[in-house]
Amino acid sequence: MRFGKTLRRAIYAPWKDSYINYDKLKELLREDGPDEERWTEDDEGRFVDELVNEQLEKVHAFHSETYQKLRDRTSKCEAKLDPVVASTTGSDGARRASVSNSQGKRPLPSDEENEKILREVVEELDGITREINELEKYSRINYTGFLKAAKKHDRKRGHAYRVRPLLQVRLAALPFNKEDYSPLLYRLSAMYSFARQNLEGRDVRGMSFSESQTSGDIYTSYKFWVHPENLLEVKTVILRRLPVLVYNPQTSKVAEGAQRDPTITSIYFDNPKFTLYTDKVEHAGDPSSLRLRWFGQLSQKPEIVLEKKTVKQDDTSEEERFPIKDKYIQPFIKGEYKMEKQIAKLQERSGGDSVEHKRFKTSVKDIQEFILKNNLQPVLRANYSRTAFQIPGDDRVRVSLDTDIAFIREDTLDDERPCRDPEEWHRKDIDEAEMEYPFSAVRKDEVNRFPFALMEVKLRNQKKSEWVEELMASHLVKEAPRFSKFVHGVAQLFEDHVNTFPFWLSEMETDIRREPLQAFEEEQARKQQQKEDEFAVGSLVKTRSSPVTKPSVLSPVGSPNVSSSIKPSSPGKATPEMARRASLAHAARANMPGINDIAEEEEEDSHDDSAQGQPQQSREGASSSTNGLRSLFPSFSTSKYARSRRERNVALPPGVQKPSYWIKDQGEIKVEAKVWLANQRTFIKWQHVSVLLASLSLGLYNAAGGDNNVARALAVAYTLVAAFAAIWGWGIYIWRSRLIERRSGRDFDNAIGPCVVCIGLVIALLVNFGFKASDPLRDRMGTLS
Repeated sequence: MRFGKTLRRAIYAPWKDSYINYDKLKELLREDGPDEERWTEDDEGRFVDELVNEQLEKVHAFHSETYQKLRDRTSKCEAKLDPVVASTTGSDGARRASVSNSQGKRPLPSDEENEKILREVVEELDGITREINELEKYSRINYTGFLKAAKKHDRKRGHAYRVRPLLQVRLAALPFNKEDYSPLLYRLSAMYSFARQNLEGRDVRGMSFSESQTSGDIYTSYKFWVHPENLLEVKTVILRRLPVLVYNPQTSKVAEGAQRDPTITSIYFDNPKFTLYTDKVEHAGDPSSLRLRWFGQLSQKPEIVLEKKTVKQDDTSEEERFPIKDKYIQPFIKGEYKMEKQIAKLQERSGGDSVEHKRFKTSVKDIQEFILKNNLQPVLRANYSRTAFQIPGDDRVRVSLDTDIAFIREDTLDDERPCRDPEEWHRKDIDEAEMEYPFSAVRKDEVNRFPFALMEVKLRNQKKSEWVEELMASHLVKEAPRFSKFVHGVAQLFEDHVNTFPFWLSEMETDIRREPLQAFEEEQARKQQQKEDEFAVGSLVKTRSSPVTKPSVLSPVGSPNVSSSIKPSSPGKATPEMARRASLAHAARANMPGINDIAEEEEEDSHDDSAQGQPQQSREGASSSTNGLRSLFPSFSTSKYARSRRERNVALPPGVQKPSYWIKDQGEIKVEAKVWLANQRTFIKWQHVSVLLASLSLGLYNAAGGDNNVARALAVAYTLVAAFAAIWGWGIYIWRSRLIERRSGRDFDNAIGPCVVCIGLVIALLVNFGFKASDPLRDRMGTLS
């Protein structure tokens, strides 16, 4: 798509006259004219004057003016909240007092007035955050327009004139594209938090805006990539629900609103064989990682934390950590120091039987044993800036955004040119020089810069709230399950030392941005596919399903939803008629016999972990005896698919037609690898049975000799059974593969083949026994005769 069209699509209507006039620049450049057309000094002067003096100044002035207006509106919101703050934080006597203003004293507002003010402020804050998003997009599209115009000029007229160097100098002097919105976002976050907590009736006193350091945390983590263009919008979406958690090393009681996001450095450990890395990539057992972490520059003597993190099979994580001083790190790694001084001080302060003392002592012992057992040493440094969102004092939901992520080698694998002094635990060339992102002084083969931001959502012992689910399913983020900075850094920088790589490396060069409609359709398809996988594959392999939300329009798999046939009048555009028809279809579905039962079964399955991955029994009295019926009569099925086929015809409401295609059959096919592997494993078992029977028949045939016709006949019978098992196994494998590809709702089980093989073997064995038992009788009869 040409940039002119992209610019027209990106224009925010209220500001349409303040964007770069790209068409006028192209006209002055005579973009559509012949290359041999004469370009004079006057033409060059007019183009440069329009580009640098007119358009650039216009964009910069509008950006500065708009940003200042947003700051003023934010200040007015803070002033508007002052009486509410005084009335909610003071005592009963203070609530009856007066507050000073520019006109003198006036009584504090009542509870009803407070609520009205809070709601007005929240509405105004919503408008401010929307305009901040638009202003950031405005900066980005105009910045791109200036670079595009300069590039066109230099390509067409660059033989005599070059304007890009001049433009870069002017852009550096007028950095409208580099505005840091973090201080303003912190102010908005504080007001959002105060207004929300008062409207919801929660106590806001005694809360601290510091990052807590606990010794052992267990939580569920979800990770996502965020494109730099969507970063600010993601921040504003989060801060409407969670305040910014400001890290302040001086005091835990003061939150500095103008403070920038802290820089975090983590140094990860592994051995020369990269055992920890391999375990994490291959998910062997419960893989663990070990790192040293601190905030800011090491020269500022920050608190250093040694942290061990273990990721369990159910995607929960457990951490052990404790603070350690710089001078003790290297002796601790070598096992020469066991933190005796710190343990003794803690014992004196809290007592030898305290939980804190025992936990600290256990963590020190476990981590040191872990280092010595695995021969660990620092191998990788990860440096990034973090913005954390969390309600102070409430860690049930925590969201962190890491930006400017860089990975640097910290190893001594190369004896001739080690990246780090083997007698030191960190690279002094980086820390003594106080290098920062993008670490230009580090050799290119020793540094890797991650192109996206990383968002991590941590939930402690609770389900995802609605706004968290909406954010995780939106077009602003891309899911990155099991993403690890440690794994990614090792895979990028130690490619010659490892033999396995994470799956996400192939997606690093792709564009992760999506349209909102595309993201919505993908999320609906994912939910539908997840329900179908649980149902269709349940009889082949036992899968562990995760709870999913019940879609409002799409029906559960096994019964086509009548509303799925409602087609929009235009792509990506909802109309009142569509909403009316969808509501009618929803009401009609609620009254349809059979469909509600299926929906309720899906909901119960999502709450019953023990039943996940297995078809739930019907409430109308179906019991385990149905399994016997299905084994005796394979054509009789009690699955949801079969029950839906046996459903009687239902009269559809007016305006709703029967769907001509299944929604589950649309879109890209995504089936878990374990489904394919289970089908292949079943096929291999069939071939194993066939080979065993064929070996038995061959041995029997060779041992029979030329005169034993009975044994030779039985050998032929076993051969036929072996051939049938091989052909049947292959046929069933192909049949099930096609069902998986089509995402069919049919059952995968089929009892015909096993019954034929078993009956054939039983008959052959009985015949063999009969002939063998009759031989002595024939011999006695021959002797008597």
